Amino acid sequence: MKKLRLLVVVHASLIPPESLEGFADKQIDEWRTEYDVISTLREMGHEVRALGVLDSLTELRLAIAEWKPDVVFNLLEEFNGIVTYDQHVVAYLELLQQPYTGCNPRGLLLSRDKPLSKQLLSYHRIPTPQFAVLRRGVKLRLPNKLKYPLFVKSTSEDASLGIAQASVVEDANRLRERVGFVHDQLKSDALVEEYIEGQELYVGVLGNERLRRLPVWQMQFGTMPESLPAIATRKVKWDRRYQQKYGISTQAAHDLPPAVVAQLDRLSRRIYRALGLSGYARMDFRVNAAGQAFVLEANANPNVASAEDFAQSALSAGVGYDELLSRIITLGCDYKAEWRADYA
Repeated sequence: MKKLRLLVVVHASLIPPESLEGFADKQIDEWRTEYDVISTLREMGHEVRALGVLDSLTELRLAIAEWKPDVVFNLLEEFNGIVTYDQHVVAYLELLQQPYTGCNPRGLLLSRDKPLSKQLLSYHRIPTPQFAVLRRGVKLRLPNKLKYPLFVKSTSEDASLGIAQASVVEDANRLRERVGFVHDQLKSDALVEEYIEGQELYVGVLGNERLRRLPVWQMQFGTMPESLPAIATRKVKWDRRYQQKYGISTQAAHDLPPAVVAQLDRLSRRIYRALGLSGYARMDFRVNAAGQAFVLEANANPNVASAEDFAQSALSAGVGYDELLSRIITLGCDYKAEWRADYA
């Protein structure tokens, strides 16, 4: 890949230092992705600038106008504290006719809105757990057609925010309590879906028109008590001490039957296209004892830190971290945005 001028856009609080020296693991975890991407791109010989964005796009517009980057490497996951607003930043880049990495605005919109994405997937006959949406600020009416146990989460939050063992409920009283938590604490509508007992699997996809499915990755819940639901709670995903205590990890899913792998491959591609995704994304599945896969959600902006699932899955397929970043950049450059009318 030729050497490029790259503007890496991150949250204003996550601009990483030049070195990890002197920082505790807990501090590093906050900006690990940003550090990995920026330091690796510089090691690859690219000219790199980091730009922090919080609640204004003025600095972004000026940086693009004055520095004229070849590509914006987008690592933003929110704007002004609202996760569903990241799509507008990408839309702004398209208005500026600026190539960028990651998903397009429409794909971000459709995947971020979990009820809407589930409706679209259901329309395309892609299996997803039966669900209901309980709106915040209106009289609570519990769904009577869903079968317990049920799983309760925010309709918009990501990174397992608000997900705990209490998210799996066995009766109407627990359901009321958990929906109240989502409404009051997360300030969000609640998505209630039938809980799928089984394996938690992640499938990464790279591409725009031509797609490459990465090896299937699996959440291993280690020695967690069998009395607890095996779900990816906030603690399970992000608490190092909790992970070490129970031996929780993610790794390649080596022992899946070929039929299940083929099913995940087919479904991942269909989901990617149904939601209009581009660049790269990760699909989250549960597979029950009968080998039936159900998509939980599609993450159009997955974590690309070198030690996280997406990059590790790529590595297991022979795609090293620098090559992965190069492919992400190339996909951004090649994406056929509407303003690029000459792509035909």
